[in-house]
Amino acid sequence: MQRDPSLRSLSSDHHSGLVIAHRARKAAGQDAQAQDIAWEAIRDIFRTELEPHFQREERGLLPALRVVGEIDLVERTLAEHRPLRSLIVEHRPGNLAAFAKLLTAHIRFEESELFDTAQRRFGPRVLADLARVLDGVDQAAQ
Repeated sequence: MQRDPSLRSLSSDHHSGLVIAHRARKAAGQDAQAQDIAWEAIRDIFRTELEPHFQREERGLLPALRVVGEIDLVERTLAEHRPLRSLIVEHRPGNLAAFAKLLTAHIRFEESELFDTAQRRFGPRVLADLARVLDGVDQAAQ
């Protein structure tokens, strides 16, 4: 499904997520020093790019989906955000591969299910309103 303009910014954030996942997957097979360096870079990118993405979803998209009854999708999204945040905080080299796997699967879920459902459930006016809310969340975080 072609992405609605109101959701494109969220969708484009996923490129950064896939880059992070690739970096984590690659670093998982390297020595401890390389893994520590990778974790530092991944944590920085997570903090500046993915955490704001999560916040935009949690404060904008997910509440709107909850209102229209998409409780399972909302709960799954939140349930997938939690371990990703935990792995970032733990910063253990052995978690790089798990982080890469979880993040990749999460992005695939959002692209194929979460965003597609939002586009099907919301009309153009609601999506436009949602885009303004998402922009507001983004500005408030800065």
